[in-house]
Amino acid sequence: MSVVANESRIMDKTRELCAEIAEDPRVLELQHTVEKFLANDAAKVQYKSVHERGEALHQKQHAGVELSAAEIREFEGARDELFNNPVAVDFMNAQRELEGLQREVGKLVSMTLELGRVPTDEDIAEAEGGGCCGGGGCGCH
Repeated sequence: MSVVANESRIMDKTRELCAEIAEDPRVLELQHTVEKFLANDAAKVQYKSVHERGEALHQKQHAGVELSAAEIREFEGARDELFNNPVAVDFMNAQRELEGLQREVGKLVSMTLELGRVPTDEDIAEAEGGGCCGGGGCGCH
């Protein structure tokens, strides 16, 4: 039987982890914050506009085009307005926290598959650059 088969022990435990995540009070709070943002058309339009403006300015700059002071001021003004919108700010914070959870869970699962065991705190520190190879002092590059 495949380890990813619906009835495998690994998939059962994965579903248990998913249930824990889905029922976690902080995760539920973050999801509510995201839903509140998604229900607010003005906040969504404002967020999308600032994001698109930022991308356009980045592409221009990357292409070697010098940005005008007016373009920069306009973007900064729109960004400041966005950061004064509590619904948008709460959304961005919630999104960052949920993405961090996703990244950390994924990292632990990946490390487990690579190491063949549950990673220790030391393994995690090394992977984050705090260990021998991450710090570069042991001759491994």
